[in-house]
Amino acid sequence: MKDKKLRKISIAKKVILGLILIYIVLLFLPRPQNVEGSNPFRISSDQDVLLIAHGGGNHEFPDNTLEAFYNAFHIDPNVMMETDVSLTKDGVIILSHDTTLDRKTTLTNALIIETNYSDLVEQEIDFGYHNEVVPRSNGFNVSGVFNYYVNYLGDSVTPLDVIYPDDVQARHETKFLVSTLEDLIKAFPNNPINVEIKQYGDIGLRALDKVIELMDALDEEYETFGRIVLASFHQEVFQSMLSYKNTTHPFLMISPEQNSVIKFYVLQLLGLSFFYRDPVNVLQLPTGQYGLSLSTKSLIKMAHQHNIAVHYWTIDDEDEMRRLILNGADGIMTNRPSVLKQVIEEMRP
Repeated sequence: MKDKKLRKISIAKKVILGLILIYIVLLFLPRPQNVEGSNPFRISSDQDVLLIAHGGGNHEFPDNTLEAFYNAFHIDPNVMMETDVSLTKDGVIILSHDTTLDRKTTLTNALIIETNYSDLVEQEIDFGYHNEVVPRSNGFNVSGVFNYYVNYLGDSVTPLDVIYPDDVQARHETKFLVSTLEDLIKAFPNNPINVEIKQYGDIGLRALDKVIELMDALDEEYETFGRIVLASFHQEVFQSMLSYKNTTHPFLMISPEQNSVIKFYVLQLLGLSFFYRDPVNVLQLPTGQYGLSLSTKSLIKMAHQHNIAVHYWTIDDEDEMRRLILNGADGIMTNRPSVLKQVIEEMRP
């Protein structure tokens, strides 16, 4: 009986030792390259952090308008454009943070999927408002009160306040007109673009299909698959992105949704990121969530070992910008591109 018990203990020790050895091996195995070859959203040690204009910089000009993006381009010609998109009733992908138009216009109860792009153009709908909506995001303007946009300095702005490239003129003297993803791609043919698909479910899947269709049509002239990364917070849309990448569009660049981010965070924390194989180009993260820090040097370093870039949103505090730059972040998304540009210039050697 005693010998049998000793044999069981011996076997258990061997199993534990074996597991420890496997764990040690996994710790030192080369990390899989989730992105093969060059990743355009990573920076080298001698490059500035990538300035990412959130909606074009929505504390400086009305978000997701061409005017906001031209302002960001004037601040930094190498800026990465971050935009949100939704599909209209007549099948056009427009720029909009919300899936409704109530916050940005004088339209009410206006779901984008139920609105024609052609009507927005014909009626010259002004996207230069910042109204209260319920619920706070993607909601409706139930009060009927309309507030025209003012920037973070408290100033009203018009399209004429933007400094445009020499060959570009304001589209309208007073109104911020509807902007499409096609407009953005063509206006800035050399800039990287982050496109977040805001709709979800069947509508979100249709929006993704339309975005891919647009990228296909423009790729030869505008290199869409070499500079656009797609993102979505909605799992069904992300899974469809993976399907595209694994079948017909292997060069599609994507950013993970929340479940994939959690998987990476837990695995890297345990030293088991070897098992993270999602083919993503960029982790787009808040600096922290649920009391957990997502902006540590070790997390960024581990992502880099997988050839994954790390971008943080949405950072408007100068000290936080400096900390992220020192920690090795590849990109910082901000509502205030002029402020981040100053910080970047101050921190250059």
